Amino acid sequence: MEIQEKIVLITGGANGIGYCTARELLRNGAKVIAIVDLADSNGENAVAELENEFGANHAIFLAGNVANVKELTACFNKAIESLGTLDIVINSAGIMNDTEWDSMVDVNYKGVVCGTILGLNHMGKHKGGKGGTIVNMSSIVGLSGNPIAPIYAGTKFAIIGFSSSLQTFYEKTGIRVLVICPGLTNTAMASKFMSSKVYAMDILDDEIAAKEMAAMESQSPEYVATAIVELIEKGENGTIFVCENNQPSYAVRLPFYRDLKDMV
Repeated sequence: MEIQEKIVLITGGANGIGYCTARELLRNGAKVIAIVDLADSNGENAVAELENEFGANHAIFLAGNVANVKELTACFNKAIESLGTLDIVINSAGIMNDTEWDSMVDVNYKGVVCGTILGLNHMGKHKGGKGGTIVNMSSIVGLSGNPIAPIYAGTKFAIIGFSSSLQTFYEKTGIRVLVICPGLTNTAMASKFMSSKVYAMDILDDEIAAKEMAAMESQSPEYVATAIVELIEKGENGTIFVCENNQPSYAVRLPFYRDLKDMV
């Protein structure tokens, strides 16, 4: 897909990877970005910054909580009403806090499921749309797990399972469903998590956390944004894309479970 003149909706777009992705898409010629984020996320400032750089009418802010189906549905409806259509939906909103795992599951998984369903309903050929692209935000821990954030990792595994299950419907919907799996990224969310010593499960301790953190390398959110643009431009339906440690991004293929058979 060419980015030029495309209309994009990004959840979690006021800060971090979401904001950097909005900026990178506009830099590559996107027509307008609808940023969906919490009312207190400084979304208005994000829009002002984008329009200061790229000109007026290139971004709008829609306040809503992705974990609330009614609020997210209203944001999609407002985006369609204001912009006429959508070409790309990026479900980027997420939190990283195992100590508040119930709300984290709602945001990280329920929010992605809802955003994907809304994207399919608004863009899908089976609903009278012209097709499009959905990008869902997972993580490398959704491919490998993580002992210091097991519940967070579980939400990211779920996103991969959900998204991969939808690739069969491309001929019907005309919508590519893609997954981006960033490594540790320098965002406020990650910094807060890395500095915290409060664990959701009492099997974790500072020694385990320190050992795991010592092995982690980080990257900038701008680097992830560049990878997302590359994924949108080049990724085939069902692509799972990894970007980590500021190294070249690459696609991974999930193995068929029977090929992993291990005779005990």
